[in-house]
Amino acid sequence: MRKIKIQFKLNHNDIVVETFPNRRLLDLLRDDLNLTGTKEGCGIGECGACTILINNKAVNSCLILAPEVDGKEVLTIEGLSSNGQLTTLQENFLKYGAIQCGFCTPGMVLSAHALLIKNSQPIEDEIKDAIAGNLCRCTGYKQIIEAIKATVKS
Repeated sequence: MRKIKIQFKLNHNDIVVETFPNRRLLDLLRDDLNLTGTKEGCGIGECGACTILINNKAVNSCLILAPEVDGKEVLTIEGLSSNGQLTTLQENFLKYGAIQCGFCTPGMVLSAHALLIKNSQPIEDEIKDAIAGNLCRCTGYKQIIEAIKATVKS
């Protein structure tokens, strides 16, 4: 199998990479591009640890083949902050104790970020729906929901 060239915007930067057509986006991000904030949990799209944004939509990168992002915009947790400055959402995750082990945090933050792009004033049920595909084993969801609600209010 020969590699193919794909071009896309990654964390606000245009890039060109060569990859195999059957390579998962998750593996391209982690192994080839060293963006290890995107985690592999289940590998079957059930846990949300690998959540990234493609064209501002939250997706499981373990279910996406790398060539599918050709010509698109991809955002990982590494591209969310700017010049080392955390976003209000990230700050609120810290402030409200919405992180413990941190394994689910990047995916959870990006799912919430995608919601806030689409709806800047979500109600609690919409927040719950937005993070429903992200599993957390440590904090429970109360702190996570409170962090997102605090971001909505700010």
